[in-house]
Amino acid sequence: MTNTYTGVTPEQFQDFANLPSKGSFQMLNLLKFKGKVEETGMSGAEAYAQYMNAVIPFFQKSKAKVIYQGKPLFNLIGPNSGLEWDKILIIEYASKEDFLNMITAEGYPAKMRSQALEDSRLILCKAK
Repeated sequence: MTNTYTGVTPEQFQDFANLPSKGSFQMLNLLKFKGKVEETGMSGAEAYAQYMNAVIPFFQKSKAKVIYQGKPLFNLIGPNSGLEWDKILIIEYASKEDFLNMITAEGYPAKMRSQALEDSRLILCKAK
């Protein structure tokens, strides 16, 4: 069985919190949606769209901005068996502290995100 990932582990959270990072950074989100979300009956894509609407006030408070979102269409390099991800997002955060405050804020809809996803990756990036 292949490992899937839909949320941060306590160890990953602590490692990220301890990273020496100053200034803005980007988070690359690779998303694979569930066909159907058991809890809601919606598709994973529909449930994720609801999560994105629910997260807008948290983004605004943390000064986050979506700088790219798109649907992968073709693997030029990689397996020919199909596309691994349904959606790619790149979100820019002003600082690590803003990001941490956002994801730990009361009411942050992390469960909505996890429910919508079959698998995901969240990769810290920094422009050089």
